[in-house]
Amino acid sequence: MRAEPAEPAEPAEHAGPRSGTSLPVRPLASDLASDSSSFPVHRLAAIGDEAAGGLDGQIDALRRLGWSALEPRTVDGTALADLGPVRVRHIADRLREAGLRTVCLASRIGNWARPITAPFADDVAELDVLTDHCALLDCRYVRIMSYPDGGLPEAEWAARTLDRVARLTDRAERAGLTLLHENCAGWAGADPTRMLRLVREIGSPALRLLFDTGNGLAYGYDALRVLRRILPYVAHVHVKDGTGAGDDVTYTLPGDGQARVADCLRLLLESGYQGAFSLEPHLGTRPHEGLRPPEGPQAAGDAADLFDRAGQRLRALLDEASRTNPAIAGREASR
Repeated sequence: MRAEPAEPAEPAEHAGPRSGTSLPVRPLASDLASDSSSFPVHRLAAIGDEAAGGLDGQIDALRRLGWSALEPRTVDGTALADLGPVRVRHIADRLREAGLRTVCLASRIGNWARPITAPFADDVAELDVLTDHCALLDCRYVRIMSYPDGGLPEAEWAARTLDRVARLTDRAERAGLTLLHENCAGWAGADPTRMLRLVREIGSPALRLLFDTGNGLAYGYDALRVLRRILPYVAHVHVKDGTGAGDDVTYTLPGDGQARVADCLRLLLESGYQGAFSLEPHLGTRPHEGLRPPEGPQAAGDAADLFDRAGQRLRALLDEASRTNPAIAGREASR
C-alpha cells in the first residue's frame, strides 16, 4: 500500500473575503516592478485560448508576458482532442520553435457536458487521443472532472464516478500520464471530503488534484478552506478571480476579487508546491463555454490586453508573496 500524505490541520480562518472591484483597477505596488520579479518565470503558464483563438495569437500572448509554458485547450475554436495528429504535430513544432513547453492538456472528460449517465466510451476514446497528443507535445498531465449526477441518487453517482475515474487512472498510469481532477463540475468538484476520497480510494500516483482559485465563486465554496484540506495532493493550479456567486460572477484581475487569490498563492508557496501556476482569467473570453469576443481586430486586441494585464498581476502577486517570505524567496531562487 502506498504511503499517503497527511491531511493538514485547518488553521483559524482569516477575517473573510475581500470585496472586488470592476476593471479598470489601481495596480498593486508590485505591478509596477514586475519586470524585476524574483519569482521564476518557468513556473508561469497560461490557458492560451483566453488570449486568442489561433495558435499564433496564443504564442504572441505568452511572448508578450515573457512566459514559457502553454496549457492548450482549444485552437481556432476546436477542442484539443478533436484535432488530428497532423495538426497536433504542427502545433508541437510551432511551440518548440517558439521555445514554449506544454504543461497540461485540457480534456472534456467528466465535465459539465458529460454526466455520469453519458457513454463511458466517449471518455476512454478522448483519453486515448490525448495520450497520443501528450507524446507529441511532451506533456504528462491531463485535466479531468468528475461527472454531473445525470439524475442518479448520490450513492450510485459516487460509485459510478469512482469506478470510471479508477479505470481512466489505470489507463493513464500504464501510459505514463497523470490525470488531474479539477475542483469544478462533478461529484468531487466542490467538496474537499469527496476530493480526498477520490484520490485516496483510487490510490494511484497517476491521479492528483488541480486547484482552481476562482471556481469556488460559481460553485459556492470558500477556495482557501478547500485548498487547506487538499493541499498535499495538488499538482497543478489555475488562477482566476472574481466577485459575486453562482451564475452571477464578474471576473476581475487576480487579487481584486473575492476568491482570496493572494492567500491561496501564499499558502501554496509556503507549503512547497512545485507545480505551475496557469492563468485562466475569464476576462475577455471563455471559449470552452462558447463565450467569445465579437469579431474584428479591436475585439481580439481587447481580449489580449486583458489577458496580459491578468498575467502581469499574477506575476506581481507571486513576486509579492516571495519577497515578503524569506523562506519562499530562498526556495524559489534555488530552483
